[in-house]
Amino acid sequence: MILINSYLHRQTFYSVIKRWMYHRAHLHDAELITRLVHFNNAYISRYLQRFTEMVFKNLFGQNLKTRFAIVKRDLKDIIVTNPPSHNSRIKELIDSYHMYPERYYRETPFHGTLYFQPTSNGDLYLGSDRIKRVRRLAEKCARRIIDHTFEAIKARADELATDRARQLGVTREALVSHPGEMLTEFLKAEDRLLDDLRNHKPVSFAEDLAINDVAGIKIIMEDDDYCRVLELFNQAPDCEVIEEEPHQGHYNAINLIIRHTPPKSEILARPLGKPMLELIKRRGLDPEQANREFANFVHTGEDQVNIEVIVCNYQEMLESEIGRCIHEDRIINQRLQQEYRGHLAKNIEYLMVYLFNFAVSPQIEIGELPIKLWNRYLPDYFDEVMRSLFEIPPLRLVD
Repeated sequence: MILINSYLHRQTFYSVIKRWMYHRAHLHDAELITRLVHFNNAYISRYLQRFTEMVFKNLFGQNLKTRFAIVKRDLKDIIVTNPPSHNSRIKELIDSYHMYPERYYRETPFHGTLYFQPTSNGDLYLGSDRIKRVRRLAEKCARRIIDHTFEAIKARADELATDRARQLGVTREALVSHPGEMLTEFLKAEDRLLDDLRNHKPVSFAEDLAINDVAGIKIIMEDDDYCRVLELFNQAPDCEVIEEEPHQGHYNAINLIIRHTPPKSEILARPLGKPMLELIKRRGLDPEQANREFANFVHTGEDQVNIEVIVCNYQEMLESEIGRCIHEDRIINQRLQQEYRGHLAKNIEYLMVYLFNFAVSPQIEIGELPIKLWNRYLPDYFDEVMRSLFEIPPLRLVD
């Protein structure tokens, strides 16, 4: 179902998600999820840094500077400073940002590194890398599952309509359905799918749901130079272009998916850092054990990972951060345009958020999962689930 192709042990991660959808948690899941989330994030941060440095040094030269970014303000303040090109639209965007900075989602978390080239006119911004945050990854997993669940329900509803046509002695194409009948068939199909989940019967989906953009980089280049990017990846022995998708309209850029083979031994040469060791320590592993487990995790994982590469020019990059197609606005629109919003859809979202957050919570054991996909909950209930997960006492307004 879900294959997070920037991760290692993605089939194992998929099996956890699948079991949890059937409300089947195992005792060792607490330890397993910790490794799958934290070890993968450690691995991604290492191979992505090496990959990004290789790309930018080959395209722009060896003399690079970097800065870490933790919120979008760190990025957006930079891109309006020392613009490499000028026209009326660029001036309009930059002036608007300086006049109304509060409109541009400056506090959005952003975990990445910014790359620069020193010049006589100041540092020239070249692009960035970033790792998709746990909150966004959980949301994306949920959205993919919800969309395909919706398709599975519609397919079952179509089967009910076909049965109704057969009983009436007409073909499916000739069947005239009133909206009420269509809604009834959809709800029946939804109930049957929920029964299958409750009774641990297999629920089939049309295809695996691939997520390829957990690790990503953005390269700022003029359009005429794009061929240099393709040439670099076509010649690099550890890279293969497996997808090329141009975007045109409000947002003009080219998205590439690169299949990359990181050098595992080189990546493992450095031990885990103190923050990671503190997280792992909660699960009972000392530093020596943690480093040994991390090495085993990497060596027994897949050899190849997928990285998203976005290539666009400076003005289009401005449009995506402070212009006509702001990234944060696109996220909000995705949430608003989700076609299927029933109880099952919301429960899938709750379950994915809970799964990914469990790894960063202080909990060391998993009991009964607090979300059953076939139950109905108010958002208030899930608020309390998350408070409990992070050991936040319930708010009691007692005089």
